[in-house]
Amino acid sequence: MKYNRLVLPFLVSIPLLTPGIIKAQTQQDSTLQGATLQQCIDYALKNQPQVRQSLIDEEIGERDINSALSGWLPQITGTGSLNSNIKRQVMFFGGETVTVGSKYTSVLGAQANQQIVNAGLIQASKTAKWYRLQYKQNTENNRISAVVEVSKAFYDILTSQEQLKITDENISRLQKQLKDAYAQYEGGLVDKTDYKRAQISLSNSLADKKRITELLKYKYSYLKQLMGYPAEKDISLTFSNTNMESEASIDTTQQLNYQNRVEFRQVETQRRLQGINTSYNKLAYLPSLSANINYNWNYLNNNFSDLYNDHFPSSVAGLTLSIPIFQGTYRTQQIRKSQLQERRLDLDLLNTKNQIYSQYEAALATYKANLNDWRTAQQNVELSSEVYNTIKLQYNEGIKTYLELMTAETDLRTSQVTYLNALYSLLSSKLDLQQALGTITFQQ
Repeated sequence: MKYNRLVLPFLVSIPLLTPGIIKAQTQQDSTLQGATLQQCIDYALKNQPQVRQSLIDEEIGERDINSALSGWLPQITGTGSLNSNIKRQVMFFGGETVTVGSKYTSVLGAQANQQIVNAGLIQASKTAKWYRLQYKQNTENNRISAVVEVSKAFYDILTSQEQLKITDENISRLQKQLKDAYAQYEGGLVDKTDYKRAQISLSNSLADKKRITELLKYKYSYLKQLMGYPAEKDISLTFSNTNMESEASIDTTQQLNYQNRVEFRQVETQRRLQGINTSYNKLAYLPSLSANINYNWNYLNNNFSDLYNDHFPSSVAGLTLSIPIFQGTYRTQQIRKSQLQERRLDLDLLNTKNQIYSQYEAALATYKANLNDWRTAQQNVELSSEVYNTIKLQYNEGIKTYLELMTAETDLRTSQVTYLNALYSLLSSKLDLQQALGTITFQQ
């Protein structure tokens, strides 16, 4: 038994000790039970396919950058040839014909080239950091979208779950009212109209519960999709109405700063890259300069078996200068095209700034309107609850009719559902306002 107690924990701990892919797979396959909003967001930032793809794009971009910059390093190549001169060249010398060369030849060589001045490599060096920034900004944009989408889906599920609780409470009341109304009907105190109405209301509430329950299944599936969570795995959420209400507020006096928006910074990065491209087209008029050296082993013999018995080395070192003199109007057209693209990106910056401002104004207006709706709905819940409790007492004493009781109960349920919908709309509009302000934060 002692042996089993020692072995079992060791076997269980093996997946925890396995690095790399196995560890990541274990984390992804684990289920989330009683997950908070922050836990769902953290999971999405690690596992959402779109976020993971953008991280892979960063790695691919780094390989592209390193590949472009590798041109600055020496380029070394090796060559080899083996020839059989079937018909050797004949020359006339001293009044006689002389056969030139050997029957078999072979050359083994190595050559190294080093770029010294090259416009393309200069451009690659200048654009490297901006391309890295561009990939990181794309990842940041996907992460922000993940935070917003997961948060909205999380709040949507919580709203539906609270609606389900309200419906259950309503069903309990209606079941009791149906029982009381039927008992009064059996006692001859009222006609069958009251308990028939109670039965209709109860059926409608049961139908509402079925609808909400079925929609919850889809909403959980949608949240899993946004998180990159395995569809076949179970997930449960934990929440508090108090926390939801406390998270609904935001400082509406914050000033809009365009630099906080990753979309604006992305266009700025594109503009910088385009400016470097224009400079490259101008630099293309400059000459290119490279150094080279080679070393060859030459083998000559009329007998193939003796070909590699001896060799005759040769070596050359030098500089290669290439000066573009006339290329039609190709470079001129490329420069003008690049300058036009710069002007176009300037307009993109202006358009993006206008879009951000419009988005901010719409988000701010929507948030303020939803905040007012939420406060109004909060007051209506309190009022309708007081009205229902009063009419319920009066109905029990025979002062109010059952129809008035049902109307008060319907008003209470409607105000409760309206309050929850207003709270969800307020939380969603807060996220939209934070995104418009560029203040969405997340753990890297």
